[in-house]
Amino acid sequence: MSSAKQILLNPALRAAIHLHSSKLNPQVAKSAAACLSSAPSGGKHLLPDLPYDYAALQPVISAETMELHHSKHHNAYVTNLNIALQKIDDALSAGDVSSLISLQSALKFNGGGHLNHSLFWENLRPADERKDAAFPSEGVLKEAVEQRFGTFDDMKKEVSALCVGVQGSGWGWVGYHAGTGRIEVAACPNQDPLQATTGLVPLLGIDVWEHAYYVDYRNVRPNYVNAIWDVINWETVEKRLVKAKSG
Repeated sequence: MSSAKQILLNPALRAAIHLHSSKLNPQVAKSAAACLSSAPSGGKHLLPDLPYDYAALQPVISAETMELHHSKHHNAYVTNLNIALQKIDDALSAGDVSSLISLQSALKFNGGGHLNHSLFWENLRPADERKDAAFPSEGVLKEAVEQRFGTFDDMKKEVSALCVGVQGSGWGWVGYHAGTGRIEVAACPNQDPLQATTGLVPLLGIDVWEHAYYVDYRNVRPNYVNAIWDVINWETVEKRLVKAKSG
C-alpha cells in the first residue's frame, strides 16, 4: 500500500475499529470507512482515459460532445469525489457525525457520477468497429434478453421509452438481478449509481443528462436515444453479464 493511501485510510480504520471510544454510529463509520477504502492506489480517484478518440463515435456523438462530457463533466465528478472523500476522512478522525451525514449527498452524487461515466464509456464502440458491433446472434446475452423481453427489438423499445421518460436528468439501465437470475431495466435520477440504489448489477447504461447530447441533438432526447444504439458495445455488455452470473 502506498504512503498516500495509508495516510487517507488510517483515520477511517481507527474510527471503525475503536467505536467503543467514539461518538460515531457504527453503521455510519462502517459506510464511510468502506468508501475511503475503495480509493485506488495513491488514495485518489483519477479520470480514466477513453479507449478511443473523442471523434471515434461520430456521427452518433460528436467529438465536441465527447470532449466536453469526458474532460469537463466527468472530470468534475472525479475532482469533487476526492474532495468529499477527504472531508469524510477528516470527519471520521474528528468523530463528527453531523459532517459525515451532511457529506453523504456529495458522495452519492459525485461518486455515482464517476462510477456511471466510467461504465458508460466502456458501453460505447467506435464507428470503425460498428460492422462487428451487431447484437449477438447467440450466447448468454441473447438468451437473457429473449427470456426477459422476447426479442432484441422489444428490449430496445422498452429501454428507449424508459430513457426518454426520465424526468430531468438521470440514466436508463439494463442490469442483472442476482436474486432472480434475470436482467431487468431501471431508471435512476441524477447520478444515483444503479447497484448501490437498486441492487442490480449494471450491464448497460445510457446517460440522459442534457450534457450528453445537447450539442448534437439540442433538446430532442428521443433522437439521441434512438441513435446511441448504433454505438453500443455488446461485447462489453455480455462480458459484464457473464461476470455477474458467475457471482
